[in-house]
Amino acid sequence: MDDGADRARRALAASGIAYEITSHGRVGSLEEAARLRGVEPAGIVKTLVVRRAEDDHLFVLVPGDREISWPKLRAHLGVNRVSMPDAAVARDVTGYERGTITPFGSLRALPVVADATLTGRTVSIGAGAHGVAATVGADALVAVLDAEVADVTDPVTPR
Repeated sequence: MDDGADRARRALAASGIAYEITSHGRVGSLEEAARLRGVEPAGIVKTLVVRRAEDDHLFVLVPGDREISWPKLRAHLGVNRVSMPDAAVARDVTGYERGTITPFGSLRALPVVADATLTGRTVSIGAGAHGVAATVGADALVAVLDAEVADVTDPVTPR
């Protein structure tokens, strides 16, 4: 296990949240990840780093079957502009590379916004390495991260 997964696991343990680690290596699709983690695709939590302003970032927790609604997120944050930082900036802020980002063990403690559709179920959130995840209760996740719960996503539109 790499240092990112170790850091995430230590932070999960320190948080006091009940969790179960699954490790399955890289996957080819959201559906495959969900099957291997024992959750529905909607139960996969994508942790996205969003840039609100210069050196002002936050985490947005997005269900696997949904995507950020930029107008909703901007309205919730009360800003005119938000963006996704490039991969290097996201790594500098969190210590994790894209695809492994998690609020647990991030180099910087960032505010967390969780989409309202996450609550009330079991979810699987990344745990610091490709194919490593923590299965947790979404309500406990929101509580331990002191996340704001808001409607900030829309269903994924088929391509």
